[in-house]
Amino acid sequence: MNLEKVVFGFFILLALTLNFGFFLGEIDNPEHHNVYELFAAIIVSLIATVLKFGERTQIGAVLLASSLVADLQLISAAIVWAVAVHVLDVGLTPAVMASIVSLSGGALLANAVSTILLTVETVTLHR
Repeated sequence: MNLEKVVFGFFILLALTLNFGFFLGEIDNPEHHNVYELFAAIIVSLIATVLKFGERTQIGAVLLASSLVADLQLISAAIVWAVAVHVLDVGLTPAVMASIVSLSGGALLANAVSTILLTVETVTLHR
């Protein structure tokens, strides 16, 4: 068993599941979406992105691209949250929360693409 592949797969799946955990719930209800879960999703997604930099294959390039998209979406969601709460003092209104969760949903889709690509790559490997 290749430990590097295990760690790589672990972080890809963890990024997906953390993002899913944040995304799940009523889209406009701030009580259903925890800021610490969003923060954890961002950190794990960034770690997964760094792990993808070593790939030199075409599928590795697509994995990296999907991970960069997820990072951009999650960081954008965090910026919207921070600006609404700390800069504009608007607070987490239903419209703001819906924007944050929608951005997280885009990242969730990108993480799902990464997971599917990893699964396809694993299945196509020959021993």
